[in-house]
Amino acid sequence: MTRRKVQLPSEEREVMYSEEHWRLLRALRQRALHIMCALKKYSLNPIVHGSIARGDVNPQSDIDVVIPYTIPPFLVEQALADSGFNVIYREIVQATPAHAVKAYIYISEREVVSLPLTHLSYLEREFYRFGGELDFESLKSDLRVPGVDKRLMIIIPTKTGHREYSIIGREAEVAQILKVSIDIVFEREKMLMKRREVGRTGVFLKVSVPPFKSIEEVFEDLISAGRIKPRRLE
Repeated sequence: MTRRKVQLPSEEREVMYSEEHWRLLRALRQRALHIMCALKKYSLNPIVHGSIARGDVNPQSDIDVVIPYTIPPFLVEQALADSGFNVIYREIVQATPAHAVKAYIYISEREVVSLPLTHLSYLEREFYRFGGELDFESLKSDLRVPGVDKRLMIIIPTKTGHREYSIIGREAEVAQILKVSIDIVFEREKMLMKRREVGRTGVFLKVSVPPFKSIEEVFEDLISAGRIKPRRLE
């Protein structure tokens, strides 16, 4: 897939999308809408975040659908099953002891629905807006929103593609564009720069949910075993 880059002043670049790119974006968005529609039928309010919300997709782009609030995981699984989705893998993940515990429900290698099992902090909730997020109606209306990618480049959608530039040194400006706190900008900047230096970092907790158990059962087992700290359950 070709994307033509035009050099602009102040290290800003304009990326022009090819017809192939637009076709891929439409296909990924239609698939995301299909998943989100299944969840909406159960009165859930999902978001999609990342490159699909921004528009800067590629053939390896994941479809990340999120329920950004705590609900019983079985409702998500039931909603997916009733719309014909086959769950291939489930896991419980906690990035660090200070982070929320989340469930990940995979319907393919690149399609996942996630939800928190413990309450998100305000920074954890802002994480999605930082990377770019859309709700069902906004995605259905074919909107695109700005967000920051893993290169620490802010992606600002245009009619022909997007503009991009590094957020380093422009943190306050980026926070204003994304309508997030300056705290999440600096937190993500620190995390992603560390990843550049030391490579991909591990996670504190990552447990596969076997087919014969529910996510709720494995979550309770982890609490009973003391692997999830009580303060995260408050």
